[in-house]
Amino acid sequence: MGPLAGLRIIEMAGIGPAPFCAMMLADMGARVLRIEKPGGSSVAGIDAAHDVLLRGRERIVLDLKQPAAVRAVLGLCAGADGLLEGFRPGVMERLGLGPETCMAANPKLVYGRMTGWGQDGPLAGAAGHDINYIALTGALDAIGEAGRGPLPPLNLVGDFGGGGMMLAFGIMCGLWEAGRSGQGQVIDAAMIDGAALLMASFHGLAAQGLGPGGRGHNLLDGGAPFYRAYQTADGRYISIGPLEPPFFRRFLDLTGLPANLASGQYDAAAWPALRAAIGARIGEKTLAEWDTLLAGSDVCYAPVLTLDEVAGHPHNRARDSYVKAGGITQPAPAPRFSRSKPRGPEKVMELAENPTEILSRWGLPADLLDNL
Repeated sequence: MGPLAGLRIIEMAGIGPAPFCAMMLADMGARVLRIEKPGGSSVAGIDAAHDVLLRGRERIVLDLKQPAAVRAVLGLCAGADGLLEGFRPGVMERLGLGPETCMAANPKLVYGRMTGWGQDGPLAGAAGHDINYIALTGALDAIGEAGRGPLPPLNLVGDFGGGGMMLAFGIMCGLWEAGRSGQGQVIDAAMIDGAALLMASFHGLAAQGLGPGGRGHNLLDGGAPFYRAYQTADGRYISIGPLEPPFFRRFLDLTGLPANLASGQYDAAAWPALRAAIGARIGEKTLAEWDTLLAGSDVCYAPVLTLDEVAGHPHNRARDSYVKAGGITQPAPAPRFSRSKPRGPEKVMELAENPTEILSRWGLPADLLDNL
């Protein structure tokens, strides 16, 4: 099932963006085999059974310090379409599983590498996390309130948007090209590169003199009074984003604010007063009251929901945007296709008690199985 049915991917177990990439590929029907090291490969403190990023693939343990295990991985490469890993540069080479070795076993293999800083450069060998990668691209500096320090946007920009998604895109580009050329290649997906790419439009705005004007003073960072969250009477929040003047006029109409406020929508000098007026008005009603008044209207509105509430929202329910698997409510696979329906998420598979059975199904030759 799914548009990637028939694709075979080897995942060298890691944390964060590489498993997210593997999850995306598995959601779309690819057969993914996750090879874990003895002792586990999940984030410290997270039970693998609750790690949604591990859904949709078989999991085995191989001790890659043992030559027989390395030979087994090379045997898997011979029949795979792609391999992905998220170690620091040089680790796979030291294990005897670098790109040249794996691609010698299969010249069409697409070899995806996920790192923070990239395979080369002065920082390539340094440790880091999402917050560091987005710091070096200007993304972190742009997020937060005026007069306060930068605010990390969870680890969405570096790990998942600039990392895992970019690696999945790179692997699929490599597979498309390999289908025509008959040759695989190495995909160097760096979170710093992906985060930089996500900032593309803001470089364009800066070139036009439209930003950045300092944290909390721009159109899309909460500086504009018509693109931010406001607190309601019951201590909840609603989000509004009527950037376009017709939508903003409709917002003023539905909220009962003076229509003449529309004249100062794009006058930055008027923003403090406009922000205060909108904030005072929103604070007069509860979230439920505003939801009744504004939901579905052309004012670019949505309530700010907690993680526990998102699956119950009528729009998310209608689209089946969330599913339950293994007792865990989690996002459904995305995007959607008119014909190729992705398979529904299954609970995270337990580590295989008999890895040789799985490896045999993956086509590993008997001699390599015997040595394991």
